[in-house]
Amino acid sequence: MAYPAMPRFLELPVRAVVITSPGGPEVLSLEEVPDPIPGEGEVLVAVTAAGVNPADVMQRQGFYPPPPGASPYPGLECSGRIAQVGPGVSGWREGDSVCALMAGGGYAELAAVPAGQLLPIPGGVGLADAAALPQVACTVNASVFGQARLAPGEVLLVHGGAGGIGTMAIQLAKARGATVACTAGAPARLERCRELGADLAISYRDDDFVAAVKDFTGGRGADVILDIIGAPYLARNVDALATGGRLLQISTREGVNAEVNLGVLMRKRITIFASTLRARPVAEKAVIVADVRDQVWPLVAAGRVVPVIAHTLPLAEAAQAHRLIDGSHVGKILLRT
Repeated sequence: MAYPAMPRFLELPVRAVVITSPGGPEVLSLEEVPDPIPGEGEVLVAVTAAGVNPADVMQRQGFYPPPPGASPYPGLECSGRIAQVGPGVSGWREGDSVCALMAGGGYAELAAVPAGQLLPIPGGVGLADAAALPQVACTVNASVFGQARLAPGEVLLVHGGAGGIGTMAIQLAKARGATVACTAGAPARLERCRELGADLAISYRDDDFVAAVKDFTGGRGADVILDIIGAPYLARNVDALATGGRLLQISTREGVNAEVNLGVLMRKRITIFASTLRARPVAEKAVIVADVRDQVWPLVAAGRVVPVIAHTLPLAEAAQAHRLIDGSHVGKILLRT
């Protein structure tokens, strides 16, 4: 089988987006950098596109440094073709089209990735668009279904339904038989959430999500809540949960310190899970990625879950991508090499 030729930039100095100092989007600079070298169990990916995530913004601001040993460049996911297979790698070969979960380094023309964090491009998805999938698919599948064990017929409340995580959570939960409520801001974003499968879309600006969820469920509440807000929502999330409910805390965008009534937790038998993905050991990530390949990729190939992409910009416009991520888009923002 003949594979497409590797991009010509592999013959030229490699470029990556560098954070020149903590600060605003203007500190992102596309610069020539040393070629990455794949280590034991790694492959070198010629990057076609990289996903832009809120974690990248936090890293740029100086609040979320990469874990030890990870690339200093931002970017937690990418898609492209394997340019080189490192020692100890089997099952992959040069020229394979892949997407990947990463601890950093996606905003670059070349990236070294542990082989266990590679995924094939799912059927029906273009090579560039596949960069929108790894981070959100791994996050949602490992938390909502791995930790909280959302079951068919249960009610999931997704905060930030129009974001990358939210659009994946809505689709994946609906595909697996759950009922989905979500919060979002502008009317257009609420409507897009409904189009993706949300049974209830709540304006966090105009409505009380606790009252809306209780009314929707006949006073019972949500079985699982996926939260990205943090402290300001903790007590309200507990109130909105059904007896035996599970709260998943995967981000704390608006604060980390909050009080909760332990008596309510005990009376309602509520479980709180907290999770991050980036700093997990490579072996744990490999298990999460394998689960996504087995459990999520068939749904993507069947068209029941799709990448939701708002903007695709050149790698040189990473600063603009970071400005857009705080705007009113729906889904993911991508950078193309």
